[in-house]
Amino acid sequence: MKTFIQRFGKKILGVVHGFDRIRFRGTRRFLGNVTGMFRYLWQRQVLLKDFKTFAGNITAQVRQAAEEVAVKGGRPVLYLPNGDMDKDAWARQVAQRDGIRQGLIGVLKSVERCWSYEVKANRATKKLELRGGPSKCLHYYHYFQDADVGLAYVRLQTWFPFSVHVGMNGREWLARQMDRAGLRYRRRDNCFPWVEDWARAQQLLDEQLRTNWPALLDGLLTQANPALAIVDPDAAPHYWSMEQGEWASDLAFAGPAALATLAPRLFRHAWLNFDSGDVMRFLGSKTVTERGPHGNFEGEVVSDLKRRPEGTRIKHRLNRNWIKMYDKQGSVLRVETVINDGRDMKVYRSKEGDDSGDKAWRPLRKGVADVHRRAQISQAANERYVEALASVDDSRSLTEVAEAVCRPVTWQGKRARALNPLAAEDARLLQAVNRGEFAINGFRNRDLRALWFDNASKPPPPAEQRRQAGAITRKLRLLRAHGLIHKIPKTHRYQLSPHGREIINALLAARHTSIAKLTEAA
Repeated sequence: MKTFIQRFGKKILGVVHGFDRIRFRGTRRFLGNVTGMFRYLWQRQVLLKDFKTFAGNITAQVRQAAEEVAVKGGRPVLYLPNGDMDKDAWARQVAQRDGIRQGLIGVLKSVERCWSYEVKANRATKKLELRGGPSKCLHYYHYFQDADVGLAYVRLQTWFPFSVHVGMNGREWLARQMDRAGLRYRRRDNCFPWVEDWARAQQLLDEQLRTNWPALLDGLLTQANPALAIVDPDAAPHYWSMEQGEWASDLAFAGPAALATLAPRLFRHAWLNFDSGDVMRFLGSKTVTERGPHGNFEGEVVSDLKRRPEGTRIKHRLNRNWIKMYDKQGSVLRVETVINDGRDMKVYRSKEGDDSGDKAWRPLRKGVADVHRRAQISQAANERYVEALASVDDSRSLTEVAEAVCRPVTWQGKRARALNPLAAEDARLLQAVNRGEFAINGFRNRDLRALWFDNASKPPPPAEQRRQAGAITRKLRLLRAHGLIHKIPKTHRYQLSPHGREIINALLAARHTSIAKLTEAA
């Protein structure tokens, strides 16, 4: 991202990174599986034939308590016959109409899909069985204006296992933080085209990551329905997980005109030039090589571009995770990473339930314990994506950009040959050093060696390793001679120079452009 900001810094007012929309899920873990639910019924001395009556009585009490919270506060309760209504917009409208700056705004209720339990007869064994599966039941949405996080909702399932969802918005939260800090800003929807002090705003966003999430979420749940204690007399705490978190990087431009001229080129570049391998590298996937996705990869990579009245949006999806870019309110460019499935992501931690055990790189958990690591992974993905866009806007011709690298040069007293970007070997070299995972930390000789010689499956003998290292050293020297890469001081790593990124992206884009498009441009 640093190269992008260096290039367009005169047009950019400021940058902030943090959560946008967040949705948490709260469960009592022992009720989340059939075995645990069966034990729960045994402890409550409930026979399977009486399950429906028992569950119905608890559901009736939970529903009554959910509506009493609204009735006592004089707040509206509205039933929704379908899911077409924008619930957040309704809550904002009611809060503005009634002047509610803190507390309950209102309650919405709707029959929606869920995962639940039912008792069915097994014809083979001629016995009753407890089964879990997809179902439908009534859900309550309690909307609040919270003193800390702003607009938030608690979604309560009114049938076993009584799962809970809590939704909020990190930018709404930031507005509350800036109000308390006396920091002036301009707000449109959930973004900020102007902030008095961008660095201070980023500090406030960083403070959100240090939140005591269980305490915050339990507090909102208690406000929504204090009767949930009847579900579990022993008051087992909820296990809170981040079901979806949108981590957004907002680049605020100096007015709509500044972004209007650049945005179409950014979206065109992302649509035409980012292939499936690029998307996988942006999202940190390890199942991608220089030649594309690994042979064992069985997932799906999809990119789609939509033009809507409020702006353009491009979305790249890798299975259940995605990264997207869109222009908001005419002057804010947002790049956003959403992690729904963290099984391919890693966090350095001990085994769950063994806090004193040895630590190792283990799969990212959905639990709130890994929120900070989730933010780090998402931020790295955003930075790789923006860095790949750094060379988009350029009014010079390709000849002017590439002429310097297409002729021999002298570097450190020795001649270096010209590069030929249309030749397969030189194009392969440019593509290798331009990979997304190298954008932040750079690359080493050994990194290129593994790509160039495909050593990932079986390391070669020592003599062959030395020969390969020498070959890569000569290629690195060639790139350094043309100023395309530079060495990071006191390390064995190299990075693309701003000049190099500009030239390489231009050359690779031209290499993959069809003759029809080139003829049209001419």
